[in-house]
Amino acid sequence: MVPGNVVETASLTGAAVDAGKSPGKSAQAYAAALLDTQRQRPAGAPSADPRPVRSVGVIGAGLMASQLALVFAKQLGVPVLITDLSQAKVDGALGWIAGHLEKLVSRGQLSETAARDLGSLVRGTVDKREYRDCDVVIEAVFEELAVKRAVFAEIEPLLRTDALLLTNTSSLSVTAMGHGLAHPERLVGLHFFNPVAVLPLVEIISTESNDDVSVATACSLARLLGKTAVLVTDTPGFVVNRILTRLFCELLQVIDDGTDIELADHALDPHGLPMTPLTLLGFIGPAVQLHICETMHAAYPDRFYVSTSLAAIADARLRGYLAKSGTVLPEAAALLPSADAGDSVPAPDAEAIRAGILDALAEEVGLMLAEKVVAGPAEVDLCMLLGANFPQRLGGLTPLLDQSGASRRVWGRDFHPGSGFA
Repeated sequence: MVPGNVVETASLTGAAVDAGKSPGKSAQAYAAALLDTQRQRPAGAPSADPRPVRSVGVIGAGLMASQLALVFAKQLGVPVLITDLSQAKVDGALGWIAGHLEKLVSRGQLSETAARDLGSLVRGTVDKREYRDCDVVIEAVFEELAVKRAVFAEIEPLLRTDALLLTNTSSLSVTAMGHGLAHPERLVGLHFFNPVAVLPLVEIISTESNDDVSVATACSLARLLGKTAVLVTDTPGFVVNRILTRLFCELLQVIDDGTDIELADHALDPHGLPMTPLTLLGFIGPAVQLHICETMHAAYPDRFYVSTSLAAIADARLRGYLAKSGTVLPEAAALLPSADAGDSVPAPDAEAIRAGILDALAEEVGLMLAEKVVAGPAEVDLCMLLGANFPQRLGGLTPLLDQSGASRRVWGRDFHPGSGFA
């Protein structure tokens, strides 16, 4: 636990303050005010003038890199260069972009002329020396620290000294990624969410090494891309992945202890989240989520659990715990302990599971605010609304934690004292 003034000292941002203070004010009104005031410069952003962005480089040619390249070209209207280790991979990315533009034309969302113009902005090569003229270079390669560090070590000597370096990491330390760079002050995290063209959130991860111009340029870039940015300090998992992973860890521990999968997975249904946790895990992928859980466990071993069933499911290369229909996969069920396994302690019911998860999330949010990961609870809510599709009627996460009583159970007070959220 941390000092009891964590919740007391956390502040809201902008007009959301007023939306939260009136007794009986709805959580939905709070969320609406929050979203209306956060499409400009994020809280805590430096006031330095950003550098212009006239060309962009994308390192990698996978699906995420291809989406990024297309979004940069479409929103900025500037040349975009893609590279990878082989021409075949580069050609695959260019082919995906061309195919996606064709779909937009067929749906009437883009004219043939606009599609042709957009396609002409993106080109690919295996010659990384061509990055020398780029104002911004972003990597979107495999989520492994050693791989990303090797990429930046190779790329940095080829760039101008004023070029901005970006990483799309979802949970790794940007500070550690910059070790060994000649100019770590220009390496900033810009975490997009998948699908890039749809989800409006960007987490901008700043480090103690960053200069104001680099962070200001990253913030300006997010705005030009039509995204809502939240400025985050360089801590494991940042905001969305840290919160979602804590949720997964609590749920999977209950399942590993022998609780019925469907009972556990539907425990949060009364709150109307966009999908059940195990449905979401199926979209993320067991291997990816296992890697994130292991990363978070290494940072916070007392709070983030590495699930034995998730490891077994990832090792078996299953799509998750559930079939596409939402029913439990028999192959997954076979890897789990039976509901009556273990000692004679009664299995928790849905209400107990729900309370346990919400209490864990309240603890995590309070600790994040104490660590100054973000400026206040409003930024946590923005992240969950825009990056995790939390329903606007919930107001985000912290109003839900207040309404459920989890904030008071864990910290002795609400994240929004006196708000009277209805």
